Amino acid sequence: MRLFNGEGGHSCPPPYLNKVRTKMKISYDSEVDALYIRLLDGQYECRTVRLNNEMALNIGPGEVLVGVEILDAKRILGNGDLPKVMLENVPVVV
Repeated sequence: MRLFNGEGGHSCPPPYLNKVRTKMKISYDSEVDALYIRLLDGQYECRTVRLNNEMALNIGPGEVLVGVEILDAKRILGNGDLPKVMLENVPVVV
């Protein structure tokens, strides 16, 4: 997450992020073979930065990364299958 300079030269997140719970969510849509990694809760007006035909970044206010979209996910991530997800030192919410 990009940090912005606050008063006194200290780095601080943009004020609107103080009210947002940051809970990462990974979703998969099998009908279109698309994977979406959402990094922030809530609704944001985003601009999309396409990295290539299959991958895009959703950038919200203040240039904060809101999510990552991966199309043709099985081919891009797992050679025909979705990869397993392993978390290390990350709290899990079910």
